[in-house]
Amino acid sequence: MKILRKYTGWFVLGTLLFYLLSVTQIISVLLPTLLAWFANIAMWHTLAASAKRQVTWLMMIGVAALLFAGSKGTWMTWQQVFAVNLPMLAMFVAVSFLDLTSSNDEKRPLPKGFSAIFNTAIGVQVLGAVINLSVIMVFADRMKGAIKLTPIQQFILTRNFSAAAWWSPFFVATGVALIYAPGMQWQKTLIPGLAMGLVAIIFSSIEAYRRTKGDFHGYPIRRESLFIPMFLALSVILFHYIWPNISILVLICILAPAATLLLMRTPSRRESLSYFVNHKLAQIGSQFALFLAAGIFSNGISAIILSYPEFFNLDNFTFSPLLFSFTLAVMIIVGIIGIHPVVSIAIASPMLLPLHPDPTQLGFLFLSAWAISAGSSGLTGLGLLMTSRYQIPTKTIVSNSLFYAVFMWLLCSVVNGVLL
Repeated sequence: MKILRKYTGWFVLGTLLFYLLSVTQIISVLLPTLLAWFANIAMWHTLAASAKRQVTWLMMIGVAALLFAGSKGTWMTWQQVFAVNLPMLAMFVAVSFLDLTSSNDEKRPLPKGFSAIFNTAIGVQVLGAVINLSVIMVFADRMKGAIKLTPIQQFILTRNFSAAAWWSPFFVATGVALIYAPGMQWQKTLIPGLAMGLVAIIFSSIEAYRRTKGDFHGYPIRRESLFIPMFLALSVILFHYIWPNISILVLICILAPAATLLLMRTPSRRESLSYFVNHKLAQIGSQFALFLAAGIFSNGISAIILSYPEFFNLDNFTFSPLLFSFTLAVMIIVGIIGIHPVVSIAIASPMLLPLHPDPTQLGFLFLSAWAISAGSSGLTGLGLLMTSRYQIPTKTIVSNSLFYAVFMWLLCSVVNGVLL
């Protein structure tokens, strides 16, 4: 176990590198799968008690379901059970490198007024779209200063950070949607997703200004800090156009670390990368544990459905706009009460796929469930960060965003019916 913990970061890095090799079929997918599970074991001690409970329950239910389905003659392959979320983990490791391109600016004063609200909302969404969760902590730590983060500042950050799930190819939600909605064309959700992200910015900014009368301390955004996210997003689109046979996930796994090496600002690349692998990568245990457990859980659910097709027969239904709206509402509600979006997606996918839905519409459903529930819940990862690190009560987080969640749910239902 000591050896595993000593080289945890390298197991995580190996998951990405050997996954890319497995895509080329140079090696078997077994090797990166083993590395991912070794990393999970090594990082288990770093998980919070609540995360351990959630992961343990997911695994126990998943294993029990798999064994029960097996007793009925339905067996899943080891790749389905243990490696289904491997591409998503590889993507998560890849985008983690982008943290090395961020920089703190603690000298400039905090701006105030509506422009400060609007620019903070745009900044956290665009930067968060690529650099992910660390951006929230950079913004929040800077904005709170010597006092506590206010509930208004909290919802500007969490709503707009989560809204990047609608359009960013670097957001983990995109990886989830691509896996659980096979055949999804991300390019078709890009314009509707950007529109949803813009609405989230405008809606939240107006609400924040109305509630604070402009007395809001925002984050001092610099235009040059937005270059890297926009450059990477355009690079993904360009390279996918040139090589359409290469999946979005694989492109991200290649481009994110490559862009980091090119654009990182540090006196010593070698020292920064060494510290990143040995310390930062060794601290992402909750993501590895959750996604690996969700893979077992989702396949357990799939095996039960395959074992009892008569009970889960939805032949009388079609993936209509009404079913889209109803399913999205349920996924948002369970997300707000603390079920991680990846878990609800893992349950919904095997239930809806037999209906032969349009893959892009199904993917948009999953992206919307992630964006809305993660931005409105006090019990998922982002909400727990706000509660534990910035002392924002869970009840305040939820009550602040109930109207937002309902409004965005209705808008998603309209966008699905009109644009997709």
